[in-house]
Amino acid sequence: MNLARRGGTPASEEPHHLDIEGTWVQLVLRRSARRSFALQVDHRGARVSVPLRTPMVEVERFVRGHGAWLLDRLRRSADRPQAPTLVPADGVELPLFGRPLRLRHVDARRAQWRLAADGVEELHLPSAVDATLAVRKALQARALAWYRGRVEEFCHRLGLPVPPVRLSSARTRWGSCSSLSGIRLHWRLIHLVPELIDYVVAHEVAHLREMNHSPRFWAVVESVYPAWREARARLRAAALTLPVIGAAEAADAGFIDSED
Repeated sequence: MNLARRGGTPASEEPHHLDIEGTWVQLVLRRSARRSFALQVDHRGARVSVPLRTPMVEVERFVRGHGAWLLDRLRRSADRPQAPTLVPADGVELPLFGRPLRLRHVDARRAQWRLAADGVEELHLPSAVDATLAVRKALQARALAWYRGRVEEFCHRLGLPVPPVRLSSARTRWGSCSSLSGIRLHWRLIHLVPELIDYVVAHEVAHLREMNHSPRFWAVVESVYPAWREARARLRAAALTLPVIGAAEAADAGFIDSED
């Protein structure tokens, strides 16, 4: 999703396939400036991440060494229920910071945020525009403003300068941190309760001090977000419940199970 953090060397991806215990497995091979091997399964299938110049024979040895785990995860991923696509019709509700947000179609020139008489926040959408696009744009603008404030807060706690903050639509990562381009946070985090958003923010801000996942990194995370273990588990469970807005998002949405 982003340049490898160490040195800014561009990562590369290519399709690959191999036989594992009699099953033909398609996967994506990702090479980057990382130092370790990693195997991941998401809604698109299998992905193996390796250091840049790793010989293919070593890649395949690593994958086959975890063959039983990989086949099991692929089967479980195929059986996992997919979130239904949300059609932004008048009166439909979706979560915003863990609380209900109601959509309303009105005669207006632009989308507007309003508080209804029953205390539920509403997003008023112009009837003459593409409702799906309008909802996504409104949520993304709200998300970016919120994220910038939270990144500033956690940078202040760690005594760090505030980096640029941008939105992400990555398929498998909630966030990323680069010494060159700053912090990116997935816009769909806006559906979650604020404390889970804060965990992702704390995680990425901690990378400004430790560009790795070493014990030193987790110590930095714990210094500003002590309950990170519980939040990490809750985040993985919550990823299964997020709404999918429109057909275009449905094509990209999946079970995001990693912070960076």
